[in-house]
Amino acid sequence: MPARPDSRRLFPGRPSRRTVLQASGTALSGLGFGAPPARAAGDGQAKSTILFFLCGGSSHVDMWDMKPGAPAEFRGDFSPIATSADGVAICEHMPLLARQAHHLALVHGLTDGGQATGDHHAGYYFNLTGHAPDLTFRTQGNDRRPQPDDWPSIGCVVGARRPRHPSLPQTFTLPYRPSKPPYTRPGQFAGRLGRDHDPFFLKGDFTSPLAFTVPDLVVGPEGARRLADRRALLESLDGVRRALDHEAAVGNYTRQQQRTFELLAAADTAGAFDIEREPIPLRERYGATINGTSLLMARRLVEAGVPFITVFWSEEDEVVSKKCASGGGWDTHAANFACLRENLLPEFDRAFAALVADLADRGLLDTTLLLVTSEMGRKPRIGDPRSGGVKGAGRDHWTACMSVVFAGGGVRGGTVHGRTDPRGEYPAGSPVRPADVARTVYAAMGIDDLHATDSLGRPYDLLDGGSVLPILG
Repeated sequence: MPARPDSRRLFPGRPSRRTVLQASGTALSGLGFGAPPARAAGDGQAKSTILFFLCGGSSHVDMWDMKPGAPAEFRGDFSPIATSADGVAICEHMPLLARQAHHLALVHGLTDGGQATGDHHAGYYFNLTGHAPDLTFRTQGNDRRPQPDDWPSIGCVVGARRPRHPSLPQTFTLPYRPSKPPYTRPGQFAGRLGRDHDPFFLKGDFTSPLAFTVPDLVVGPEGARRLADRRALLESLDGVRRALDHEAAVGNYTRQQQRTFELLAAADTAGAFDIEREPIPLRERYGATINGTSLLMARRLVEAGVPFITVFWSEEDEVVSKKCASGGGWDTHAANFACLRENLLPEFDRAFAALVADLADRGLLDTTLLLVTSEMGRKPRIGDPRSGGVKGAGRDHWTACMSVVFAGGGVRGGTVHGRTDPRGEYPAGSPVRPADVARTVYAAMGIDDLHATDSLGRPYDLLDGGSVLPILG
């Protein structure tokens, strides 16, 4: 196990200029602390949601919607196995999840309906917000940056509409923000709801997963002095900020600074982020990886009462990136089956099965909604021209069809909704849209009022369209 750095130091020694700027950026950007509107939650069973986003585009036909009767050039190398749910089969390389399938609801035939672009940015945006990407995603592709008038993520809407947590932010993102700045994936943020509703960002460490105790949020024995130092540091930057930012933006920074110090000073904050309080056998059950540790952190945040947590699958594994001929994660342009069998599926199976079982054991699954999704599926016909065609054994992007998985939070487990054609290429029957997924999350969380007003006081709906999927019991 890698050595764990001293995670309780806000600043080890005298901070350099670079450290000062990085620290100020962490404290002053991406924090979601705005007060919710007068009307909050309804009667939904779920009190919290964990959204597990499999960055890169996970293969629906190799995980959840397998087609053993399809021709070899479609069905691939894997076989389905029976599960704890009658009539529900999943990939043979997810044996731990097969034992938890009675908790799962598989949703097949989720499609972009031709409204996305086939690239990652548009896929993130569509599936994280429930809204179709606009024309700028076609003209700018993966260069399209987050915009202030973007539709908010599902998580930010939930955070804005649930009653405010007494000491913690409403929404969290971990262990990273997908894609590197300035080309960060759109759809992760609050957009037109305002920066006050942006998720609070917890950064994980790929090489030292237990460093997830989050330095900026843990106050140790000398915390009071360091907290004062941090305040002085940020105040010293205010003059520079005022020279660079217009008055409204500075006001926003000020609100965020104040809420950050309240968070740091809260008596019950430190424990929520201390994963080392968990028994070693339980940590091992999730797996000693940044993805496993992130799900364990998410469970702790659920226990602390946080309404919405998004865990993005880390794409920092260079071994997988090289093997799959991609930017990382589930983007299996080459060696699709080797990447899944040897790397991605064992880690996912272990971590997500542990989360489902852990929540169930603690009596939290009924009030915690789980959603596993991605920006797209993978092309059912094997062979990506960009990585050697059929010999490269990869699967290209495929936005016409994918699967998502729900569990907990009032979901009827052991069920399947939707179906696809015999090759898994297109929906068969009524398709499922990203807006339907978003609407289902809101219903499970008891959010039925999606009216909002813009900065000029004009009314609009946070989600226009979509129907609640018939998976809620």
